[in-house]
Amino acid sequence: MSAPARQTPGPTPSPLHGWVAEAVAVRQSAYSPAYMTATLAAADFSVLTASVVAGFALWRRINPAIPLQPEMLLLPLCCVGVFAATSQYPGMGLTVVEHMRRICRGVSTVYLLFLFAMFLTKGSSDNSRGALLLAWALSMALAPCGRCAAIHVMARRPWWGVTVLVIGAGSTGRATVRDLKANRILGYRPVALLDDDPRAHGICDGVPVVGTLDDAAWVARAFAIRYAILAIPGIPRERLAWHLRRWRRIFQRILIISESGLTTQWTEPRDLGGMIGFETQQKLLNPAARRVKRAIDLAAASLGLLAAVPVLGLCALWIWKASPGSPFYSQEREGRDGTTLRILKLRTMFPNADEMLASHLARNPSAREEWGRFCKLKGDPRILPGVGHILRKTSLDELPQLWNVLKGEMSLVGPRPFPAYHNARFDPEFLQLRTQVRPGMTGLWQVSARSDGDLDVQQSLDSYYIRNWSPWLDIYILARTVRAVLAPRGSY
Repeated sequence: MSAPARQTPGPTPSPLHGWVAEAVAVRQSAYSPAYMTATLAAADFSVLTASVVAGFALWRRINPAIPLQPEMLLLPLCCVGVFAATSQYPGMGLTVVEHMRRICRGVSTVYLLFLFAMFLTKGSSDNSRGALLLAWALSMALAPCGRCAAIHVMARRPWWGVTVLVIGAGSTGRATVRDLKANRILGYRPVALLDDDPRAHGICDGVPVVGTLDDAAWVARAFAIRYAILAIPGIPRERLAWHLRRWRRIFQRILIISESGLTTQWTEPRDLGGMIGFETQQKLLNPAARRVKRAIDLAAASLGLLAAVPVLGLCALWIWKASPGSPFYSQEREGRDGTTLRILKLRTMFPNADEMLASHLARNPSAREEWGRFCKLKGDPRILPGVGHILRKTSLDELPQLWNVLKGEMSLVGPRPFPAYHNARFDPEFLQLRTQVRPGMTGLWQVSARSDGDLDVQQSLDSYYIRNWSPWLDIYILARTVRAVLAPRGSY
């Protein structure tokens, strides 16, 4: 099947393979922002309604005298209205963390207004206010989970997402396509690329490169594209301005990837009297933000340590039976401001682990290569059979570090503290960035790549976390940590 005929004069477009043309037809006919909005709103309304009903039902178990209040079912409807007003439907370009932030703010706004109205009218008892507070808590916990689950399911459907043209098939363009396909929650579906270099034409990560930058008009019509991403950071300014004048008549929105290398989630554009600048904040350098993070650490680590005591006892007994000796051990790591801390762990290796590692690497060139790239081994001979593998896969060996969190040496979430031999592989600038914050029990790298990520991936994800910290990001990472522990992948 050939590409649709060009309707304006210009260079002849490259022919498309039949399967590509069919995919274009499916995406063009299936995409519907209204349908996406309706399904997201329906999912939110269902979860919020269930939260309100559950909140009042649970409270009635405490006080059966609480009156039934059907008007409280207006709460889910008002929340959905606030979500729509804050551009959460269909939510193109919103990350998981941004979805969480907007949902919690919207839910809190609605419930605070209802509580204020109840206080003014005095039409409800204190018991009703208690039920409302419980429904609020359930909504805050369940609504983000419901939204993310709904998007996760719908993102795999052919009608989900807006078609996107990626302009540039170089390294930046290829990285853009990979990132958009890996983060389908953003709602951008790359269906075609453009590049002036004929050597780049063909298939790029499953997406066809169909023409040059001058072909943007016919490609936009053929693929029904209204969004474009310019992924040529080094394009000359004059040429960029010339193309933008033409593309603004074609595309509803154009996203330009900056050559500055900014990767911060909370970067905001600023108008400087005709010039554009990007403002970014290092939030973990804010004393107030650090106090909030420390308060969360203290509360969560105290409860977590109390709950972990029985688990630690059973694990310690299992380790002692597999390998006599202390089931706990400490290791020196680099902490905040370059200080040395001793992290606590359950022992998952034989007591003579260092000698075993040196001997194994000396005998196995492939193991030496793997160790040099990841600082880890998949078939590590030092690990205790049975208990060692289970503890490492489930990350239960990290539980004693809750004590390090209580002492203020670590945080629940942050860049992991690495041994000296691991840190020696990073560049000095990144190491200096890491020492600005407390190391964490879990982090963005652990829940995203774990041991499958090499040193470059570790550096990229840790840098992103430090520069983009927010309570919402911590909540997201903690939730992903639970998932990573229950369904271990890439851990060994």
